[in-house]
Amino acid sequence: MPDTAFWAVCLVVVPLFFAIICFVRSSLVAVLGPMAAWLNAFAALGMTFSFVHSGPIRYAIGGWQAPLGINFSIDGLSVLLIAMTAVTGLAVSMYAIGYFSLRIGSAREISRHEHQRAYFWPLWLLLWAALNGLFLSADLFNIYVTLEITGLSAVVLTALSGKAAARLAAMRYLLVSLLGSCSYLFGVALLYRTYGTLDMTVLSRLISPAPLMWVSLALLTTGLLLKTALFPLHFWLPPAHANALAPVSAILSGLVVKASLYLMLRLWGDVFAPVLPLSAYVLPGALGCGAVLWGAGQALLQKRLKMLVAYSTVAQLGYMFIALPLIRLDAGSSAWEAVIFLIMSHACAKSAMFMAAGSIFLKAGHDRIDDLDGIKEVLPVTSFAFVVAGVSLMGFPPSGGFIGKWLLLGVSLSSGQWWWGIMLVIGSLLAACYVYRVACHLLVFKAPFYSRREFIPPVMEWSALLLAVLAMILGLFAGYPLGLLEAGGPFPAQACLEVMP
Repeated sequence: MPDTAFWAVCLVVVPLFFAIICFVRSSLVAVLGPMAAWLNAFAALGMTFSFVHSGPIRYAIGGWQAPLGINFSIDGLSVLLIAMTAVTGLAVSMYAIGYFSLRIGSAREISRHEHQRAYFWPLWLLLWAALNGLFLSADLFNIYVTLEITGLSAVVLTALSGKAAARLAAMRYLLVSLLGSCSYLFGVALLYRTYGTLDMTVLSRLISPAPLMWVSLALLTTGLLLKTALFPLHFWLPPAHANALAPVSAILSGLVVKASLYLMLRLWGDVFAPVLPLSAYVLPGALGCGAVLWGAGQALLQKRLKMLVAYSTVAQLGYMFIALPLIRLDAGSSAWEAVIFLIMSHACAKSAMFMAAGSIFLKAGHDRIDDLDGIKEVLPVTSFAFVVAGVSLMGFPPSGGFIGKWLLLGVSLSSGQWWWGIMLVIGSLLAACYVYRVACHLLVFKAPFYSRREFIPPVMEWSALLLAVLAMILGLFAGYPLGLLEAGGPFPAQACLEVMP
């Protein structure tokens, strides 16, 4: 087994193994959970270094080839998303250590928070294993399985706080997720009926215009749009993200929505791209524009900090869908590179914002934006982290968001479709407005008075700041992700070494 394949298998097996152990021995989750996070980060680092030396590969687990076996396809896109998940997941895990320690140590209902911690870690590790498996899988049905595990784990994590609003949001999330899964599965069944395979690489060569192909694409796309919460199918996302526990909100917004978004990019940017006319890409692009305008507009109207950040997620997802028609227009790889930077920057920045919002809530006892004056005096690191993450979302240099928007703007102008570029600029201005609305309260000089005097553990503040700074300076290290994409990206079709155990 090559080193790259070994590390890829570890990325699924390690968090899955620790998730099972945490379910069985809940008294050890405080030790086993962080240990699994560090081991997963080490495996992601090992796979990245191995990929740099060996390039893209396909690995048949157990020697079983498609269509019976499970195949991993490891290219530049999957490696970058695995690395993004590892870094963000490790930071969220460190934040969760301090978060649950604080909740258990200061609460009158200690058993309730111990119960939350006991279930958070196995569910989070199970979700993490599913995300890694999804980014590595080469088969649409295996992807369906990992997508289902991701969705169901996310639903239970959403309800973990026990609040009535959280349970209602989780139920709505569950129903939407199941509807999206049914739509996706029907699309997969039609593809298999038509072509006899579900391997994405093989499908990209066999795909041809036919009635069943169009129906299957429509079903796949509808299911993924529901799971991604793209406007106007976003109604379930803000309540779910805003009412969950702080580390759960960071996971949902930073990582979970990337799963279905990744599949959209694979399907529309690679598998079905040879048969899709340019006019077909206007629909996701237009929906992306609607998401930018509606999400930002709603964020400006929110009174609660977490709701503002949740609606910001709706707006930021719109940029990724605006990129789809530009990927179709781009003869090179600039649009693909732009999407990668937007995804990585959003994962770090949005997770940091939810983590900072959670710390502010615990310290102030509320997250009402207009009543946060002076919070900087007691939470300077957290306040700075929130503002830096917000600046990254606005697209200021040298953030990854700036690199992504700049590349997309260049593609839109060079292709003559300048209206996509105009929407990118408008979205950045709107993001600046809602970030400033929060910053002018967080950074004001005023003597604070808060009913709660909890000491926020440093690990919570610095974990958020680490991700915020990483999102902000991502553009300074642009050569590394671009190098991985050049070594084996989704564009154009690249040679891929096929290996057996």
